[in-house]
Amino acid sequence: MPAALARLERDIRQQLSLVDYPARPWMRPAAADVLDVAIIGAGQTGLATAFGLRRQKVDKLVLFDRAPPGGTGVWITFARMRTLRTPKHVTGPDLGLPALTPRAYFTARDGEAAWDSLHKIGREDWQDYLDWYARVLELPVRHEHTLLEIGQEAETGLLTLRFATPGGEVVRRARKLVLATGMDGAGAWQIPPPFGALPPGRVLHTAQAIDFAALAGKQLLVIGAGASAFDNLATALEAGAAEATMLVRRPRMPRVNPFRWMEQAGYLGQYHALPDLLKWRFTRHIFKLNQPPPQESWDRVAADPRFRLVMGAPVESARMEGGAVVLETPRGAFGADAVILGTGFTFDLGLRPELAPFARHIRLWRDAFTPPAGEESALCGASPYLSPDFAFQEKQPGAAPLLRHIHCMTYAATLSMGLSGASISGMKYGVPRLVDGLCRALWLEDAEAHLAALRAFDLPELTAPIPQEHENPEERRAGAAE
Repeated sequence: MPAALARLERDIRQQLSLVDYPARPWMRPAAADVLDVAIIGAGQTGLATAFGLRRQKVDKLVLFDRAPPGGTGVWITFARMRTLRTPKHVTGPDLGLPALTPRAYFTARDGEAAWDSLHKIGREDWQDYLDWYARVLELPVRHEHTLLEIGQEAETGLLTLRFATPGGEVVRRARKLVLATGMDGAGAWQIPPPFGALPPGRVLHTAQAIDFAALAGKQLLVIGAGASAFDNLATALEAGAAEATMLVRRPRMPRVNPFRWMEQAGYLGQYHALPDLLKWRFTRHIFKLNQPPPQESWDRVAADPRFRLVMGAPVESARMEGGAVVLETPRGAFGADAVILGTGFTFDLGLRPELAPFARHIRLWRDAFTPPAGEESALCGASPYLSPDFAFQEKQPGAAPLLRHIHCMTYAATLSMGLSGASISGMKYGVPRLVDGLCRALWLEDAEAHLAALRAFDLPELTAPIPQEHENPEERRAGAAE
């Protein structure tokens, strides 16, 4: 380990000690096998949430991740950009601790000059930072735990979480559950019609594992013009694809990235307090705009003669013809060996196996809010209508009482809570609100027990003997009469 990084880790421990107030534990003792909070997902949002809870003295928590060690999150799995899309000066996982910021880590690892010359943080470097973050904070991560089912004990109200692990199924009990499961954590990556009619292996999605070496020499069609579509197209060309044509339904390439506007304290910090109509209008506009590819992603392919861009070409039908995929569009028919879809994701809680049994009971925005005529949005309507602590709500009170204990910190929280889950830009504000909400719920549930503890509190602070002449005369007479 570089000496500068070792010093930084000492600084972290010192800074944590300096701000450790209140240090006194407050959580009620629970059964040894009961977690106060279980967090599903050990990516950046799950890790920061665990750190935030630990700082508030909620220590009985565990992060569960389906990936093996070294494979959490997206950065070394299906993220295929060279750098983050976020500016390098972003903070968030540090939760205000200077020595834990990305800049502190990269400066200690690589030096001041390297940081100053850095344009954006590399995606693999970001994963290195997250791995270091989890290690230096000693966060309890359980790898290779796939959540299969969420239940609730009738007698205790505790959640029961059934996991598949390499050693067989295990069940853990918890008071609260956080879903930090990323972009598709409230639905699934989308393979829209007509692509479902094509044979498996001929249709690939940017969010899946792709053997790019097997695409060498192939003709490819890439659907979509977002950052992921460009990054996958570039990766395919760099692996030797013969040609890659991008088909885009829009008539013009989007150029404005709304995330750059959103990166301000007003929106990030206060969006959650807006009335529903304004939340709808903000987020509907953001979802409608989408993001353009970063300049770096465009530059990877723009000068490559094997790259072709066709705008105004929504795919109307798909078929196999003579061993090739053929896509029909208003701009003509296009043939290729395979198709890569950059078609994003959809919000549909019923598509998540762990949520499917009670998804019909979860209140959505379309259940709670009717937009003005002309301002409809299917994606907004399918978003979960969350409580201020990110918890699901019931459509019908009493139909699924476990929902108030499940906190949705996925990208689907955007409409209710603003940029928060699955976003580096929103972590600085979103994670503390989630942590505060969890602590509030835990405190309120135990309020009567805390009141009893206060009434029983008898630790003397004044321990010096009090001379008799300073005591209340009436108390002395009452004591003598007794």
